[in-house]
Amino acid sequence: MKASRQATIHRVTSETDITITLDLDGSGQAGIQTGIGFFDHMLTALAKHALFDLKVTVKGDLHIDGHHSVEDTGIALGMALKQALGDKRGVRRFGHALVPLDEALCEAVVDLSGRPFLTFEATFTRDRIGDLDTELVEEFFRALAMSAMLTLHLREKAGKNCHHIAEAAFKALARALRMAVEPDPRAQGSIPSTKGVL
Repeated sequence: MKASRQATIHRVTSETDITITLDLDGSGQAGIQTGIGFFDHMLTALAKHALFDLKVTVKGDLHIDGHHSVEDTGIALGMALKQALGDKRGVRRFGHALVPLDEALCEAVVDLSGRPFLTFEATFTRDRIGDLDTELVEEFFRALAMSAMLTLHLREKAGKNCHHIAEAAFKALARALRMAVEPDPRAQGSIPSTKGVL
């Protein structure tokens, strides 16, 4: 396990300019400015419940819509997560969580496998939650999983309120990631794979 599990990513395209600072061994402190209020709320919840210190600043083409800002934030956060994990030596690798929020219940299962994959099963009955298009929730999770090179299964088990469903999904991911990236005291610094590499 390397002493410092931190990363800073600055990603610039013709559509977005994103800076992310991530500390996997933080205390859940967040400073999020994406220009999309509900997305800020979700990323703040992610940091809080993963116990990551996370700073995100996004300058995106919101005059078009939120798609590029949300997807590119997922890409940049995935890059930061991958960099902060290094060779993943000594981590638990797998994480899972089942998180309720009132009537909503979401499950997240994570494998820091090096093989990117997303299964996402949730139904939103509204097009927007605040100023976030609900279809972008899945786009964020996909971008994160692909860029971080992790396997992610996210499922809505119950729910009616779209705000609750989305928030339960982000919190479930947070708790699953928290578990997966934790140092495993029994692993003695080894890479958690029979292949010897992740």
